[in-house]
Amino acid sequence: MIDFFLDSYKNASLWHIILEFLVFVFGILSVWFAKKENIWVYPTGLVATVISVYLLYLAGYIGDMIINGYFSIMSIYGWYVWSKGGTTEDNLPITRTNFNEKIIGVVLFLVTIFVVFGIYKFFDYEIKYDNYVDMISSGIFFAGMWYMARKKIENWTLWIIGDILVVPLYAYRGLGMLSLQYLIFTILAISAYIEWKRILDNKTHQS
Repeated sequence: MIDFFLDSYKNASLWHIILEFLVFVFGILSVWFAKKENIWVYPTGLVATVISVYLLYLAGYIGDMIINGYFSIMSIYGWYVWSKGGTTEDNLPITRTNFNEKIIGVVLFLVTIFVVFGIYKFFDYEIKYDNYVDMISSGIFFAGMWYMARKKIENWTLWIIGDILVVPLYAYRGLGMLSLQYLIFTILAISAYIEWKRILDNKTHQS
């Protein structure tokens, strides 16, 4: 098991390993802060996604690089939306999606799949079975990121589904650290959904 996580880093530079470790740590911190409704979800997430863009560019994974670029932009957007009220009491409350927001989520999901597919075709990449899983998970994450920026509880449902998909995907690709990270993300997302639902239920009972 230890060899599985370490083998892919045998020929990696120390700088590359440090950057991946920073992505690992800040990514987990970001999910933890999101669970706690803490605005630090966005600056910590921004560190993880910006470094990921750089690493994916070096690795030549253009599609994944663009996806993380989107995450970086959405982190800035979400940071603005969450902080717009100025005080904790005035900040955006946790809510459920309405019909129009569900439609937006579906559109984001489908558009993302087509865009990522188009990126693979544009750069003439061979599309394998695992790439289709990648496309689907990317669509889920795109919609989930938008829902998170709006503090919709459904964001956690999408993160859970997406995380479950990519844990075996990254393991299959030999990316042990990423696979472990998304396994931790899955556990944190389930915990966060439970916590957000409790907060939402309490607000509903009080109103």
